[in-house]
Amino acid sequence: MLHVDLDLVRKYNVPGPRYTSYPPATQFTESVDFQQLREKIRVNAASERDLSLYFHLPFCHTLCWYCGCNTVITTDTTVSGKYIDYLGREMALLQKEFNPNRKVTQLHFGGGTPTFLNASELRRLGDLIRERFQFADDIEAGVEIDPRRLSNDQVLALRDIGFNRASIGVQDHNPVVQKAVHRIQPFAQTKMAIDWLRNAGFKSINIDLIYGLPQQTPETFSKTLDEVLCLAPNRLAVFSYAHVPWIKPAQKILEDRVLPTPETKLAMLKVTIERLTSEGYVYIGMDHFAREDDELAIAQREKTLQRNFQGYSTRGNADIFAFGMSSISQAGDIYWQNQKDLTNYYNAIDAGQLPIAKGYIHTPEDRLRRTVIMRLMCDLGLDYAAMSRQLGIPFEEHFARELDSLDELEADGLILKTGNGFAVTDLGRLFIRNIAMRFDAYLAQQTERRFSRTI
Repeated sequence: MLHVDLDLVRKYNVPGPRYTSYPPATQFTESVDFQQLREKIRVNAASERDLSLYFHLPFCHTLCWYCGCNTVITTDTTVSGKYIDYLGREMALLQKEFNPNRKVTQLHFGGGTPTFLNASELRRLGDLIRERFQFADDIEAGVEIDPRRLSNDQVLALRDIGFNRASIGVQDHNPVVQKAVHRIQPFAQTKMAIDWLRNAGFKSINIDLIYGLPQQTPETFSKTLDEVLCLAPNRLAVFSYAHVPWIKPAQKILEDRVLPTPETKLAMLKVTIERLTSEGYVYIGMDHFAREDDELAIAQREKTLQRNFQGYSTRGNADIFAFGMSSISQAGDIYWQNQKDLTNYYNAIDAGQLPIAKGYIHTPEDRLRRTVIMRLMCDLGLDYAAMSRQLGIPFEEHFARELDSLDELEADGLILKTGNGFAVTDLGRLFIRNIAMRFDAYLAQQTERRFSRTI
């Protein structure tokens, strides 16, 4: 049983990054040296490293009021055909630079709603990708799915493209909560989608839930967990609702519907952790749970788990090349993000240019801290001698100030120091973002309204 002092929650419930990258995306800038950035992209494209491809498919028929994604809301189903054309053209701009022997070990369709595309459009996009890239035999190919407008034909098209994993958006099964957030999705729709996916041979199903939405209580969320567990997913991602109306104005609608207090959110998180771990799921960290025989759980035990823009991953050593509006790429010591506005994205490609809006080039210090934060988030602890060997520096000397600051975390029971490092406690997993923040050199420069709160 996890016991948490609410005063501790109040103390650590501060804004902070999710560390899908370091530095966080808030450091990406339009004043980056674009010439240097493009040259680094060109050099990397010619390398032999494995590839992870991401395609941002932004369209949704309706807006879920909690949503923090970069979306285009439309009922015009013809818009996706044009978008696929531009994805093909964007890939062509890079294709001439790519080493043809590079293998794609990971593929992901995100959004928006990738299943806004009909079955024939999904197949066309799949053909465009396969024309330009070689898939590894053991590729991990995952797609985000909205069950509300899914057909079995779309599932079969995704399978034929090569997808073998699916992430199902559920958020909450309670009809009162669904009405409050403008997402009506009966349990039967979710079950039908999963049945189709399993019948088609998908080997892994993830279900996304959100706690902290209007009208939720620990009791109602517990019932949603019961229903979800009946579907026997391989993984679950249980996110804390990020209320950032200064970034996503539609979220202001939810303020009239009374959001749960941090204490209520914590109670829901405790229910989630206790329920899922009692059912054989491993609490990977942050928002992720996986069955003990799942690749994520195995990778964490073997200390090979990675973290990137897709969250926790077993293929994190691959370079991420992302396509579509607002998508973020990561290769070597650079990040770059595409135009967030659809018109600007189209205009750049029409001009024969990569549609890059901003980027970031790592400093040597960034690279050190990126590795430290990555290993902390994935391994739930740090071995100082191992970090010294990996980074090629005297770790304890270089990070003396940061390590001194851990005394407070130890006193609060979030970490347990050992002779040559520290381990994150079960309690500390709830505050892993706060622990990682101790190694972030940029937080003092940030304003509170740039991040969601950690609880």
